[in-house]
Amino acid sequence: MTLQEFLAEWHNVSPTLTVHTSGSTGKPKPICVEKARMLNSARITCDFLGLEKGDTALLCMPLDYIAGKMMVVRSIERNLKLLSVKPSGNPLSNDSLADLNNPDESITFAAMVPLQVFNTLKNKEECERLKTIKHLIIGGGSIDTELSDQLKDFPNAVWSTYGMTETLSHIALRRLNGEEKSEWYTPFNGVKVSLNNDGCLTIAAPMVSQLPLLETNDIAELQQTASGKTKFRILGRKDNTINSGGIKIQMEEIERALRPYLIAPFAITKRPNKKFGEEIVLITESNSLDSVRSICQDKLPRYWQPAFYKTVQSLPTTETGKIARAKVLEIACNS
Repeated sequence: MTLQEFLAEWHNVSPTLTVHTSGSTGKPKPICVEKARMLNSARITCDFLGLEKGDTALLCMPLDYIAGKMMVVRSIERNLKLLSVKPSGNPLSNDSLADLNNPDESITFAAMVPLQVFNTLKNKEECERLKTIKHLIIGGGSIDTELSDQLKDFPNAVWSTYGMTETLSHIALRRLNGEEKSEWYTPFNGVKVSLNNDGCLTIAAPMVSQLPLLETNDIAELQQTASGKTKFRILGRKDNTINSGGIKIQMEEIERALRPYLIAPFAITKRPNKKFGEEIVLITESNSLDSVRSICQDKLPRYWQPAFYKTVQSLPTTETGKIARAKVLEIACNS
């Protein structure tokens, strides 16, 4: 979808429009959302970040998904100057910025996925441009320790977002740098979070969600602050739980433990096991499975160690850069 196509849809007489989920856990599905709630979401974010009329906002993500759409809506709500470049893995490259009337114009606000930030950090010139952005929000995928460490000393605010298509982008932020750096997400005003019986996060956000209570598949932990606010951190997804011999293991926790040691892209998944119910599987782009196995045996607890390893030419990902969990699971089950 082009910017012109989205603006035409936004300004038509319909009070709603259709957005699609990212498809990280399966096939993308369409969702009908209210434009009024999208404006509410935009207002909440702009107020939280202190964005003002005339500030610049970089649009560098596809308009097919909620993250890109909401950047445009925020620019409409707050009268921001929208700087639009073609979505790519290197949004601050000379080629990308050549689309702008003034490639050297300062950027107040930008939203990127982790892969875009990772690529940008590898290029010195692009990295310096990234540091000048006053508010950088990163969403659409997990931020590993290595990426977080590279951002911790940035001079301006860098945020990790929590949200989903159903909440019209994010409903909580956490700082990745500075004195406010934290593992815990702070929900926006008007958003209440709790846990259900499965330990999964539930969200009440009437300003942005049509559902009175949204139940996620994210296993979370809550923390009460001295001021009475409830913060949370995500441990993993319920559907990414491996139940092996009665021991429940989160795929994301194993991945976090291995990221400092495995260079090639990889993912943890599972497949059926007659004796234990399920077993841990590691899918990797590395051709040296013996080396990968040795690292796992050295760095992981025994019950976290994969029972099966497989090399693939390219790890399946979604259009927004997330691991395509359903496709990875299919690879494991067919191996």
